[in-house]
Amino acid sequence: MRFFFTGIKGTGMSALAEILYDRGADVRGSDITKYVFTQDGLEERGIEILPFDAANIQPGDTVIAGLAFDDSHPELVRAREMDDVNVYRYNEYLGHLLEDYSSICVAGCHGKSTTTGLLAHILEDWQPTGYLIGDGHGHMPADAKNFVLESCEFKRHFLAYHPDYALLTNIELDHIDYYKDLDDYISAFQSFANQVRKKAVIFGDDPYLPNLKYPVPAVTYGMNEGNDYRGVDLVEDEHGSHLAVEYKGEKIAKLDLSESGLPFVWDSLGAFALAHELGMPADEIAARIASFHGIARRFVIEEAGDSVLVDDYAHHPTAISQMIRAVRKRYPGKKVVALYKPDRYSRLQYFLDRFASSLNEADESAVLDFDANIYPEDETITVTIQDLLERLDHGRLLSIDEPSAEILADFGPAVYVFMSSKNIYLLKDLLKVRLEQNA
Repeated sequence: MRFFFTGIKGTGMSALAEILYDRGADVRGSDITKYVFTQDGLEERGIEILPFDAANIQPGDTVIAGLAFDDSHPELVRAREMDDVNVYRYNEYLGHLLEDYSSICVAGCHGKSTTTGLLAHILEDWQPTGYLIGDGHGHMPADAKNFVLESCEFKRHFLAYHPDYALLTNIELDHIDYYKDLDDYISAFQSFANQVRKKAVIFGDDPYLPNLKYPVPAVTYGMNEGNDYRGVDLVEDEHGSHLAVEYKGEKIAKLDLSESGLPFVWDSLGAFALAHELGMPADEIAARIASFHGIARRFVIEEAGDSVLVDDYAHHPTAISQMIRAVRKRYPGKKVVALYKPDRYSRLQYFLDRFASSLNEADESAVLDFDANIYPEDETITVTIQDLLERLDHGRLLSIDEPSAEILADFGPAVYVFMSSKNIYLLKDLLKVRLEQNA
């Protein structure tokens, strides 16, 4: 079968393209010519990436369209004009693909990418397991039994999925350019929960998830009393985190985590609970968690001289705050420099004061302006990067260029935390070169 991806460099799109290639399909796609980190896995497989062009669509193609493109895109217009070309939206096709496997969907405002990566890493040592992670990585063994899928709630896209199992990490209002309010956001998760077929594993410490109605058994995990799977005896230090897992009051495993911060503790507990519910032995799960070394753009650590550079996808004030706190536990006594590049005007406007409060937890902070091709969603959005800058205690405005890298180098030695769903990692790369030159 031949597939063409419109927007193949998207994080989910690139992962799906890799999965279909692994299943033996002929895969091509189009996107912008500028480098995006997600293209690495495509190029490793020899998947052709073309510039956008309606002529890319060929007779007999199955076209998978990225969710960022509306039906007026020239490639999609041409595809719908051709009788022998089928067109699917990204999540729509995934919904069909899930039917071929024992499906496990991971959803939530925070932690779904890391938890998906953890689950895939755990399960693939036990049973053949495919995965799609929102860091642009996907894989599908020929004999796969399980399929672990990161499932995004934006515009209720995850309602295209009817999984056998679901792991729900948390609920906190996000995507406020689409959801009217918290109740609307919660209603999307209730609709998703209604579609789970066999079992749900939920974060029991969350204020909202335990109150949803589940048509299947719901198993809880967390740090609080009353959870089916409970983390106890937690110790956090510069080497990571260590804790025991109680299952219904009995200690069944000890977890040694390579990453720092409570979010990774929660993600690990959730992945442990889901794998254990599937029947995997507790000691085997613990061993796999201990060997997990993260996913792309999630707490990725590099050293340069006396400084440390951390790249993370954090783009919500809660995630930014948790990142800074995790870094302080990992590197006690070091200066922390937080850098953030916003991705949506609506998100920045709604959470403006919270973004500032989170960034002010660092010793120094810097912000980068929106990309030139990003615009306010409607006339009610009036926020600018200057509004955020004015609220920072020790902030400055930087760009992705050599002068900004030089300014940052003067802050060192420090732990620099680069946070954004956008290309802030390019400034990190410039800083790393400069720091290594100065070492």
